Amino acid sequence: MGSRGRMLLVSSVLLVAGCSTTTSGGSAAPAVATAAATTTSAAAGCGSRVETGSLPDWADAGFHGDARVPHVFGAKGDIVAVLFAHPLRQHRKDGSNNKILWVAQASTTSPDPTAPATLVITATLDGTDTTVTREVAGGPGPSIIDVPQAGCWRLDLRWSGHTDTMDLVYAP
Repeated sequence: MGSRGRMLLVSSVLLVAGCSTTTSGGSAAPAVATAAATTTSAAAGCGSRVETGSLPDWADAGFHGDARVPHVFGAKGDIVAVLFAHPLRQHRKDGSNNKILWVAQASTTSPDPTAPATLVITATLDGTDTTVTREVAGGPGPSIIDVPQAGCWRLDLRWSGHTDTMDLVYAP
């Protein structure tokens, strides 16, 4: 990439980092433009960071070597969303999907056989009343999670008697 391309990329990152959104019920995360293993999401106010470092041992089954894929931890750290489509998009013109692999720590498997195993995701668009519900049958695992609008979405996650939250940004 030439110097003009790098300058355009840096300018774009700084422009996006300067935007902010307030996440209801959460604190704003600072925008950081860095090549480090951890990056913030495109919307500065969206509270959950997209990490690009190694997955934790409990979440790396099926990955080889030092798996470095974009992922987001739940606020409690009991679940991780591995983002196979990054950035997530409201519309994917290339025919790909918003594939997310949900991995919960083994300790979050409910000893209560009556607790539903299905992962129920209630997503709310930041600053609006727009809410959608998505389900992953059988509990945390592979999924395609689409939302009706671009923006920062607060996800309330419920599975096997457990709960967690995270924010995910969907680009236009």
